[in-house]
Amino acid sequence: MNKFNFKKKYGQNFLLDINIINKIINEISALKNDLIIEIGAGSGNLTSKLKLLNPKIIAYEIDLETAEYLNKLQSENVKIVYDDFIKRDINKDLNYYSYNDLYIVGNLPYYITTSIIKKIINSNLKPKEMIFMVQKEVADRLVAKPGKKEYGYITVYLNYYFEINKIFNVNKQSFIPVPKVDSSVIKFISSNKYKVLDENKFFILLKDSFQYKRKTLLNNLKKYNKEIIEKILLKNNINLNVRAEQLSIEIFIEISNAL
Repeated sequence: MNKFNFKKKYGQNFLLDINIINKIINEISALKNDLIIEIGAGSGNLTSKLKLLNPKIIAYEIDLETAEYLNKLQSENVKIVYDDFIKRDINKDLNYYSYNDLYIVGNLPYYITTSIIKKIINSNLKPKEMIFMVQKEVADRLVAKPGKKEYGYITVYLNYYFEINKIFNVNKQSFIPVPKVDSSVIKFISSNKYKVLDENKFFILLKDSFQYKRKTLLNNLKKYNKEIIEKILLKNNINLNVRAEQLSIEIFIEISNAL
């Protein structure tokens, strides 16, 4: 890989540590009749290990220069798609496959991590599990609990769809080229435990709640019915001067449903 022309615009940092790759593989429970989507196949180091699980694989890679490493991995069950995952019609690609469960894995560049996950949600792909390598700071934000400074809109938004857990941290020396920060591997398990009466209104409420972090919840939600919000806060023994970052997803859902 030393001769490879790494491109900053793609946020390329290829994982080389075989021990980390094996730890990721151990977290994937895909079987022969399942389908794995890999986002950002890069050098193919992870792809080659995924192949040993014997599922069907679609690996997306935006950089054509990686064909030197990836083309040799193509087979009846492994398809390499040289395209931008975010711009691609994924559902159209999936129409060619029959499978039991869908799994999604990838080493995601920092600047498009959220965009990729939102693409998966908006495309209604409904994976059983997702395992991603992300910048440690991003992982901390996604698994943050109420009251922590990392806790915000994206935390609540994604936890509505998934149970999210950090599996382990990864030292920056495990990559080439070496990035400036450490990474973390996080697992997303699809969840249906939360029920809201109107998802669109729920997400708008979340955005409004976190609009100004220094303001209280009631100040951020001035255009909403104050009496209903106050009633729910008091019922749950929550101070009326509470900020959005201190509320659990359950409270947001209760407020949204009441409104």
